[in-house]
Amino acid sequence: MTAVAVALVQVLVVALGGLLLTGLMAKVRARAEGRVGAPVTQPLRDVAKWLGRESPRATAGTALAIVPTVVVATTALAATLVPLAGVGLVDATGADALVVVFLLLTGSLALAVGGLATATAFGGMGASRAMTLSALAEPALLVAVAAFAVPAGSLSLPAMLGHALDQPLTMVSPSHVLAALALLVVVVAETGRMPVDNPSTHLELTMIHEAMTLEYGGRDQALVSLGAAMRLGLLLGMLGVLTVPWGLATSAAPLALLGGLALSALKATVLAVVIALAEVHSAKLRLFRVPELLAAAFVLAALAIVVGVVAR
Repeated sequence: MTAVAVALVQVLVVALGGLLLTGLMAKVRARAEGRVGAPVTQPLRDVAKWLGRESPRATAGTALAIVPTVVVATTALAATLVPLAGVGLVDATGADALVVVFLLLTGSLALAVGGLATATAFGGMGASRAMTLSALAEPALLVAVAAFAVPAGSLSLPAMLGHALDQPLTMVSPSHVLAALALLVVVVAETGRMPVDNPSTHLELTMIHEAMTLEYGGRDQALVSLGAAMRLGLLLGMLGVLTVPWGLATSAAPLALLGGLALSALKATVLAVVIALAEVHSAKLRLFRVPELLAAAFVLAALAIVVGVVAR
């Protein structure tokens, strides 16, 4: 029962935290550019507003009806598998890095199918671009996570974090640093942040994620926005605990679990602020240059695996 409760709390924290992180990044970026910006809670208000409206759909097909639910459901299921509060409570058999990556890829694929189902030029263009980048980002994500698994000898996320807590020197090893850098680049690409994508753009020809969601409205728009925010919160939280797992609970004590979850949220917040500040001083890459960035992340992750295997 404790494990189930912690999993449900993690999903809730990822959902609310993802929306707040989205608002925080927009606020930090606005302040850095000399603007006031919307309040941090604006994404939360938008989702609440959209949930009270009907969902007009561009076509009568079933794809547009089920895509938003699939996006939220797959991300929520992945959030139950990543140990954000503590190690030992998540089922080590199910909490496999391959399963988490597969669930995230399923959400991305569903969103691309929804973009194609709208039968619009911008929806198809966004879906094409998103799948092109996912074909490069997902392998890099998998290899980066596998680099963290080399010291533990297991792809189980609880086993990785447990080994890192038992052997803290591995967190300052060259392999760990290379894997962290590779995972950071992939997280930026997977969440559609600069320099890969501009989340605040209104120019359709440069859109990637937003181009696939132009035809959604009402509750569908709320679920799609919630799914994107949950993806941001989950990936930032995952990056934080894999890079610096200190503070995660090693027991089922409620205070320890709350402390571990709070520290994971703090790490994600720090990463969000750093990424938002970096966006102010960076320009969006041309689409044909993005594969070079993702290829560099893949190479860093592969080097991390090689260095980790040699150092064992």
